[in-house]
Amino acid sequence: MVIDSKQLKTLFLDFFTENEHSLIPNSPLIPEYDPTVLFTPAGMHPLIPYFLGQPHPLGTKLVNVQRCFRTGDIECVGDSSHLTFFEMLGNWSLGDYFKKQAISLSYDFLTNKRWLNLDKKRLSVTVFAGDQDAPKDLESFEAWSSCGIPDDRIYFLSKEDNWWGPVGNTGPCGPCTEMFYDTGKPACGPNCRPGCSCGKYFELWNDVFMEYNKTPSGCFEFLKQKNVDTGMGVEHTAAMLEGKENVFQIGAVRPIAQKVEDLASITVPDDVQERSIRIITDHVRAATFFLGDERGVKPSNNDRGYVLRRLIRRAIRFGRLIGIEQDFLTDLADIVITLNEADYPLLREKQASIFEELNKEETKFKRTLEKGLRKFQRIAENCPRIDGKDAFLLFQSFGFPIELTKELAAEAGVEVDVTGFNNEYACHQKVSAKSATKLFKGGLSDASAETKKLHTATHLLNEALRVVLKKKDIVQRGSNITPERLRFDFNFDRALTPEEIVAVEKLVNDQIKNALPVVREEMSVQDAKTKGAQGVFDDKYGNSVSVYSVGGFSKEICGGPHVENTSELGVFKIKKQKGIASGVRRIRAVLQKCDQ
Repeated sequence: MVIDSKQLKTLFLDFFTENEHSLIPNSPLIPEYDPTVLFTPAGMHPLIPYFLGQPHPLGTKLVNVQRCFRTGDIECVGDSSHLTFFEMLGNWSLGDYFKKQAISLSYDFLTNKRWLNLDKKRLSVTVFAGDQDAPKDLESFEAWSSCGIPDDRIYFLSKEDNWWGPVGNTGPCGPCTEMFYDTGKPACGPNCRPGCSCGKYFELWNDVFMEYNKTPSGCFEFLKQKNVDTGMGVEHTAAMLEGKENVFQIGAVRPIAQKVEDLASITVPDDVQERSIRIITDHVRAATFFLGDERGVKPSNNDRGYVLRRLIRRAIRFGRLIGIEQDFLTDLADIVITLNEADYPLLREKQASIFEELNKEETKFKRTLEKGLRKFQRIAENCPRIDGKDAFLLFQSFGFPIELTKELAAEAGVEVDVTGFNNEYACHQKVSAKSATKLFKGGLSDASAETKKLHTATHLLNEALRVVLKKKDIVQRGSNITPERLRFDFNFDRALTPEEIVAVEKLVNDQIKNALPVVREEMSVQDAKTKGAQGVFDDKYGNSVSVYSVGGFSKEICGGPHVENTSELGVFKIKKQKGIASGVRRIRAVLQKCDQ
């Protein structure tokens, strides 16, 4: 029996709930109570506070399927495996079971006839080989041996292959064990092994054993609470289970790609066309989920909106590359919604707004595209060869991929300095990588003292704005926190006056001087509503939630972490305010030492 992605998700969730794991909600793509990250990049990310020791309302054994998005993979899309948006299956132990039971559960799900029923003889695994930081993972080796995996199919690999490092430079980390399935393809050579890129071994699943904490000094110490974090990519695994060569051929994705081919009148795509089809398919799929998320995001030139705009415009320009002249984004988005509305009904509910934003962005970018074509014509008329800098200008300023520039150049009878373009692009990538590291660094594994303080300050700011502006409907529309500052977005239709800013600062600082305790409670969603906790109440919550109260001043649903008392914060100071969208304001603020 062929198992598709929908059946895979059902089987996985059923297996772990039968094994006493609590099913937790699929969190939004745009984190609501994690102020330090733009998107949900992995299934485990919403659980980071609980890996650090905070009790989870639903217990110590958890399972779910999670929507994810990875900005760093945008440029990689086009090959057989990369997607920016994907779903991740995961099961977790928060200080409960560890290596032996985690491996036993993984093996059972993969090979038991009730579940995936994979051939045991084609299963290989890798474990951590050990180094100066941590010993050889013999416990995992023995666990796999007890399941029946022979020694010659258990591979000891280095930290590069079998170690999950902390999200930042410090925090929870540990060895992992990965499971691979032999596809039947011939080995590429005598050194072919799991992890090889030749295609013989298909990576199924990764079990991470977080038993260490990397300290600021670079040392590895044992965690008091040892956790298990596993991850299985839905689309990636479905490709193998459905017998497909790549993720764009599975039932959950192929109809989108097929529509792209129809729009471009392509029957058998060549390599360039295939890459464009995959990019369009992935980007429109991701954009539709962004626009249909619980919290939503609109195209803009800032943060999440910038990423969304980039996806949409890349889809449009690659559509042009393969000959799609008409508007097409909503045609594809409708297919995305149809394929996914059973699991994500909000997509259909928000269909009108999704189509509206896509149409607006498509109309706007077409003007830019036309300007780029005119710029190309001016460049091509004045020289027999388009140099690397001009080719990169067309890419960066007008969104022209090098393939489009080369195609236009061939029609005009001129050459393109592709090497020069690649050099310019490589320099741009280095700068972008540094910026992205700074922009997207975070996650609550960066539970530094300064980040905690600023996180608590956002709760005070949120309530102070409601009080000073006399608007109880003010809600957080986004935030980002680094150890240096907080950034807080909220709904308000005008700039704050200087007097209002002073009043907000004073109200926050009064709560700091009052040395209010910060208390975390677990309660039902109904109790949280009754007690006036701030939050967007919908069906994504489980039976109970975490609520943080700052004295009697502020009460919000939140994942933490926070300081224990407001007296730890220092002096709150607003440094800047501005509008970032219609009806949305942004405040940047800092905490200063009392003598500053």
